[in-house]
Amino acid sequence: MENVNKPLTHRQRQALATQQLIVDAARDLFLDQGYVATTIEAISARAGVGVSTVYAIFGNKRGILRAIRQAWHSESGQREIYAQAAQQPDPARRLEMAAHATRRQWEASAALIAVYHSAAAADPEAAAELAEALGGRRANLSRFVAGMAPHLHPDLDPERAADIFLALTRAEVYQELVGTAAWSDDEYEHWLAGVLKQQLLP
Repeated sequence: MENVNKPLTHRQRQALATQQLIVDAARDLFLDQGYVATTIEAISARAGVGVSTVYAIFGNKRGILRAIRQAWHSESGQREIYAQAAQQPDPARRLEMAAHATRRQWEASAALIAVYHSAAAADPEAAAELAEALGGRRANLSRFVAGMAPHLHPDLDPERAADIFLALTRAEVYQELVGTAAWSDDEYEHWLAGVLKQQLLP
């Protein structure tokens, strides 16, 4: 049987390193000067690679933005935390872990949500990708809340509970409290866990 865990070749490692250079450069430029103002030429110069290399790997700026979004999920580990939370028998503990997952998600990516919105305003295909991503988030979190149906407040059905959960865990709430009001991430997580339990549980 072929060894599926065989080490990467030197060329494969170089290709991955080049992709990371481009993604890091684009992320910095998108944050500094915005998605629309950032050119492929500027990204290639910041990354120290040829313009043709950027196009060959990602196709366009939208392809780079997609890679950045995928890196967010990997860096935050929030999907794995939600999967573990769903196995918790204690509903309060589930919501505490959900608050931690949300904190990790926005720690990694809250500032870049604004970049995605600016990209969506200028690029219909980026707008479609953003809508798809937000729709996927709503579906995933609605399933998470539905799994807590026996434990929810008796006045709440799973759909209304999911609406509340999604509203409280929006990136804009994190940005307002942590970015604007200068709360610490720990304070935000503690607040979010408390308000989720208050709103959703008996």
